[in-house]
Amino acid sequence: MDAQKKVADVRNISIACPPLQSNSPTWPTTSQTSKPSRIHWRTINSTIHETSSTSPLPTVILRQTVLDLSGNFHSPSTSPHLSYPRAGPRKLIFFDPSHVHAAIVTCGGLCPGMNTVIRELVVGLWELYGVREIYGVKAGVPEGSIPGEPVHLNPKLVHNWHRMGGTVLETSRGGFDLDKIVNAIQDRGFNQVYIIGGDGAMRGAVKIFNEICHRKLNVAVAGIPKTVDNDIGIIDRSFGFQTAVEMAQQPINAAHVEAESAVNGIGLVKLMGRSTGHIALHATLSSCEVDCCLIPENEFYLEGKGGLFEFLDARLKENGNAVLVVAEGAGQDMIPRTDAQKEERDESGNPVFLDVGGWLKSELKKWWARDHPDELFTVKYIDPTYMIRAVPANATDNSYCTLLAHSAIHGVMAGYTGFISTFYKIMGRSHQL
Repeated sequence: MDAQKKVADVRNISIACPPLQSNSPTWPTTSQTSKPSRIHWRTINSTIHETSSTSPLPTVILRQTVLDLSGNFHSPSTSPHLSYPRAGPRKLIFFDPSHVHAAIVTCGGLCPGMNTVIRELVVGLWELYGVREIYGVKAGVPEGSIPGEPVHLNPKLVHNWHRMGGTVLETSRGGFDLDKIVNAIQDRGFNQVYIIGGDGAMRGAVKIFNEICHRKLNVAVAGIPKTVDNDIGIIDRSFGFQTAVEMAQQPINAAHVEAESAVNGIGLVKLMGRSTGHIALHATLSSCEVDCCLIPENEFYLEGKGGLFEFLDARLKENGNAVLVVAEGAGQDMIPRTDAQKEERDESGNPVFLDVGGWLKSELKKWWARDHPDELFTVKYIDPTYMIRAVPANATDNSYCTLLAHSAIHGVMAGYTGFISTFYKIMGRSHQL
């Protein structure tokens, strides 16, 4: 079988798992900023298999572990490489459950399933390993420290949390102070830290992990990536994404009804997606009612041949109505901005986006008044942005949250640190890593 190529974005995220114990295999870690590396996968029938590659260093697969050796490193014997150990319980564990003090924290924006992950971390630690000292850190890590007293968690307390949207532990953005955070971890006696968050939180987790290593503390750090947009590099699927796609069907159906009920009606729906349009794209494909989907990955233009106006004009003549879905990050470079708006940033340091849906609605009305002044025209704009993320996870995401949480626990209890629990596909087969 020919090697199948896959590009993995490894910028600013730690995947490999260096064990805390000295008698375990030494899986290297990476947290350095690098360009995306090209990894070559091949099915294996033996213990070790090397794929052919133009790079001097191939990819090596050791049964349950994949090592990416395709990067350009100065010294193959000492330089760190990516490793992808398969998740699951280990025969030997590093931590004595009676001495574990675990901390759970949620960071960044809301996402369906956050409460489920918290619940399953608590239940997993309690039931699978007998850990009793489990704490929830309130409101993320604002102001660079762990605020207030952590909440002592147990299975009875978190029993129904999976039925609620948002995060009971509360969340926040920004305010990252590395020294204060690690000092608080050390002062409170935490030796396991589970961080649930997006790309910013995972970058912060790498910094926390590196500082803990620098101080030579026996504290394990595990990340569980959270992004409703499903846009974190390397991982193939983030929890909450399928719930968001499912919830997006309601506004799309409403837009379709509004468009069909008007003369030359257009239903316009804006969905979440800053840098990627996965929610908009998957919601469009699953609805079977959308005529045009605009996403950040593909540029578009309004006027002229092949433009949006030409397409909608033809669709309205043919069907009398149209449904348009746009991701929030699409067309941002086309929207007029003041100098102040160009410099505006949110709490995480990201550029503040303008409302592409409101701008499109205005442009559509101007176009129709100019080209069809004597014809009826209606645009109904629906913005369910926060509605699709502030809901409980569906059944599929709930079960996936359990898998992610328990995989993180198994890794930490075995002594691994500086890793994330995620879902990855190798040669079309699904693997929990």
